[in-house]
Amino acid sequence: MSETIQIGDLAIVVNRKDVKNVHLSVHPPDGRVTLVAPTATRLDVARAYAISKLGWITEQQRKLEQQPRETPRQFVERESHYVWGRRHLMSIVYEDSKPRVSIDHKRITLTVRPGSDDAKRQTVLHAWHKSLLHEVIPPLIKKWEAKLGVTVQQYFLQRMKTKWGSCNHESGHIRLNTELVKKPKDLLEYVIVHEMVHLIEPTHNERFITLLTKHYPTWRDARSELNDLPLAAEDWPKSSGVE
Repeated sequence: MSETIQIGDLAIVVNRKDVKNVHLSVHPPDGRVTLVAPTATRLDVARAYAISKLGWITEQQRKLEQQPRETPRQFVERESHYVWGRRHLMSIVYEDSKPRVSIDHKRITLTVRPGSDDAKRQTVLHAWHKSLLHEVIPPLIKKWEAKLGVTVQQYFLQRMKTKWGSCNHESGHIRLNTELVKKPKDLLEYVIVHEMVHLIEPTHNERFITLLTKHYPTWRDARSELNDLPLAAEDWPKSSGVE
């Protein structure tokens, strides 16, 4: 059961879980704040912790407000779209055949049936994005299973509004945000490694940081680059972190 701390105009939702450390998060797109605390934590203790972090909270909210955002995509001729961090111009082809997408070094060609609306064009492109991710993710998981000595039982792709990825360490499942297809591949790898390290250590404690630093020393640079890239117009995330 969650409770809310009110500090001036700032409302912070507090959730108690079976964790060892307090974890404070500022969520896109609007700077919503949550605090996860160990089960036995008193509300006044959580409040004192939040007050001590007000400067950090304000800074994260400021960054979110200033974060550049894509204009809404309409999936029309010569519109800009990103794949693996590179900009491509969209070309629309109307043809009475199965919808499909192709790409070269400058252009994404979206072939749809005559009369297809923007929702249909978006659906076709999103399915193609997922197919690109499915090509890249399994080899990366296999690579890091060997390095980390863990097993990913299954991975899932989905749109997420507040995270780039998540992990259920009990089931061995990880989830990855489909927006990652728009980012450079090394940033996708960083998110995968982050989630797979959670199979060893579920929380963001010192052990987790030590493991991540050992196996992926440049993770802080990757996180910073990922969080500096433009937010999608649909308000998929610039996350303040991954979980």
